[in-house]
Amino acid sequence: MSDAHSVLAHHFDNLEQQREAGTLGMWIFLVTEVLFFGGLFTAYTIYRMLYPVAFADASLHLDTTLGAINTAVLICSSLTMALAVYGSQVGNRMLLILCLLLTIVLGAAFLGIKFTEYAHKFAEHLVPGSAFSYGKPELRQQAELFFSLYFAMTGLHALHMVIGVGILAVLVFQAWRGHFSPVYYAPVELTGLYWHFVDIVWIFLFPLLYLIGLHLGGASHV
Repeated sequence: MSDAHSVLAHHFDNLEQQREAGTLGMWIFLVTEVLFFGGLFTAYTIYRMLYPVAFADASLHLDTTLGAINTAVLICSSLTMALAVYGSQVGNRMLLILCLLLTIVLGAAFLGIKFTEYAHKFAEHLVPGSAFSYGKPELRQQAELFFSLYFAMTGLHALHMVIGVGILAVLVFQAWRGHFSPVYYAPVELTGLYWHFVDIVWIFLFPLLYLIGLHLGGASHV
């Protein structure tokens, strides 16, 4: 196990001060992420108010079942991430490694489902651009705008997921080498904050993108 001296940076007096500084830095970073996603959410809100019918109709072309499964997957990943943090805090290395691996598997499952959805949209010519095709010509431009926001918002979220999975893989390697202990677990805890933030973003994306067309009667794909 690492002792306090080996993991304490020279510019901190003790590990608690180092942990508090790291936590503050992570929260500041997450605030900038809120601003980043906030721009997309603002654009979505404005255009949805301008084109409510077109956005609701375009939403019917998204697979609600896959979206719901992905929501459940991410909720489970938040649980395994929380258990990983707990494992690091109590010094249970096997619990830590197991829960980190489970979180990676769940994150990979989410990405796999999301890329499957993207493949379906390419096959249905619902990707914005010259090949975009929509069954209702009068709604074509507004629907293309919806899918532009869909790919931008979910694509940015998926990128954060990929980064998170990469960080988790590094933590697994470090945990296997006994890098963490009840004295030093800050990297696991900070990664947990990041992972929970990414999960929360999806909790907002799912209803805003997938569920807004349900009141139209669940029409089938055009």
